[in-house]
Amino acid sequence: MAISLSNFLNPISVLLLYVLRCNAVVITYDFNVSWVYANPDGAYNRPVIGINGQWPVPPITATKGDRIIVNVNNQLGNETTSLHFHGLFMNGTSHMDGPPGVTQCEIAPGKSFTYNFTVEQPGTYWYHSHTRGQYPDGLRGPLIIHDPDSPYKDLYDEEVVLTFSDWYHDLMHTLLPKFISLTNPTGAEPVPKASLINDTQNVKVFVQPGKTYLFRMVNMGAFAGQYLWFEGHTMQIVEVDGIYTFPEEVNMIYITAAQRYSVLVTAKNHSESNSPFVTSMDQDLFDKVPKSLNPNVTGWLIYDDSKPLPPAAMIENFDPFDDFNLIPHDLEPLYDHVDYALTLDLKMGNLGDGANYAFFNNITYVPPKVPTLYTALSTGGNATNAVVYGENTNSFVLNKGDIVQIILNSADSGKHPFHLHGHAFQVAVRSEADEGPYVTDIAMPPTPMRRDTIMVNPNGNFVLRFRADNPGIWLFHCHIEWHVASGLIATMVEAPLTLQQTLSGKIPADHLSACHDTNTPTAGNAAGNTINVLDLAGAPRPPPPLPTGFTARGIVALVFSVISAFAGLAVIAWYGAAPLGAV
Repeated sequence: MAISLSNFLNPISVLLLYVLRCNAVVITYDFNVSWVYANPDGAYNRPVIGINGQWPVPPITATKGDRIIVNVNNQLGNETTSLHFHGLFMNGTSHMDGPPGVTQCEIAPGKSFTYNFTVEQPGTYWYHSHTRGQYPDGLRGPLIIHDPDSPYKDLYDEEVVLTFSDWYHDLMHTLLPKFISLTNPTGAEPVPKASLINDTQNVKVFVQPGKTYLFRMVNMGAFAGQYLWFEGHTMQIVEVDGIYTFPEEVNMIYITAAQRYSVLVTAKNHSESNSPFVTSMDQDLFDKVPKSLNPNVTGWLIYDDSKPLPPAAMIENFDPFDDFNLIPHDLEPLYDHVDYALTLDLKMGNLGDGANYAFFNNITYVPPKVPTLYTALSTGGNATNAVVYGENTNSFVLNKGDIVQIILNSADSGKHPFHLHGHAFQVAVRSEADEGPYVTDIAMPPTPMRRDTIMVNPNGNFVLRFRADNPGIWLFHCHIEWHVASGLIATMVEAPLTLQQTLSGKIPADHLSACHDTNTPTAGNAAGNTINVLDLAGAPRPPPPLPTGFTARGIVALVFSVISAFAGLAVIAWYGAAPLGAV
């Protein structure tokens, strides 16, 4: 419950605030992050990133109003790390959001770092590393904020948390260099080896006839969206990404990477048989589907553990519910005006190193020398000038209280789930596939669905609106981890002068120590210049543009020509070096 200063004139409000604060607790987690081994799909034992020697990592749970403290100690030895608490707005504590190069520095091996924040948002969330390409190696888990005042608290008997994920056998530090490479000029993403439920397979969920269960579901995958259905049961959607919705009965849903759904499922009135539930990876995302890939993973609702586990039935086609049609429970109306509009044109393409990158408005994201938050805090009045943050952070400066509209036009044939840190947004428009750029005469719903992660359809568009009421540095990015690494990121610099008033001099000592440990400057513009903050000389830059006339197909031909040439030279060398009688 949010209480403004004006409420303090009301004695009842004062008493209510006192009761709420007295009931709130401080929940502390000590996370020692280290390598362990796991074999979740039963096919390959590999190193994974665990917490306190265990994997899967533990959930974070709290109740609305609680304060959460997470003490992270990096025991990986060979990698830096970080944590982001996906979907939490971090109101007043934007320095706890987690992305290195944005709101903090990397946590070096052997070093510690504390996240400390209060949660006022009930719902289903998750936490994960925001260090480049790291969370698919296992550092991700559910984050559940309970709500004593939930409008649905009397409609179910128990809660069940289900996480879904694609799974790779190779480590990300092996896969990433091959992905962003001259040898992969088309940008074909690595295809997962398997799909997991709760970081394993063959999950059993024990249910009792006639009872109703709230399933909190999170897609923690690096890449694949998931189709989900419960055989012989329907689902009632009641929450998406921390936003309560009016109940919507559905048979199948589609969950992109990073999205969350809470659904009510009522068990059958008998225990004659157990029932499968299935998630299936969206193979449309994969450039090439290996014959060996099983995109499905099955779990079971167990009515009687002595009875067999029936196989999942084959389905003819996927027909998921369209989340655009959801209505938020609070009936927040569409923002009827826009103070600041920005357009992001998405494309994929090659740069001068021959590798494939992702672009907003022809700019691919490159992390700055100075974390963007620290630039906002150290550049005075120039903090409202997007120049100081560097061209390749793709920064947009937002005024406090403005209604912001983001138009995204995709010129890519793939699906992309986009996430905005620090906010939930209204989804005012989402086109079907292949409709091209947004046109202005599209009708908008009076009470649009809100969430923090939304998918754009291939060669389509969407329009989002939100109020800039949360000063901070907030990323807007594709949540396919391969595309984060290839630069599909923009930065919202929200009310930087307010940030200076509220955070200057208040960055915790261990946060600044993290920068010292990684030799990262904490003041100045994106280039680390503190003398002339409008001088960006030395700011990190991407590879140079591709020479005129080169295409991805041409690069492929060039690569194979070079390989063939070297192979030919090797044969000639072998032939020439062989004894005369041997050839």
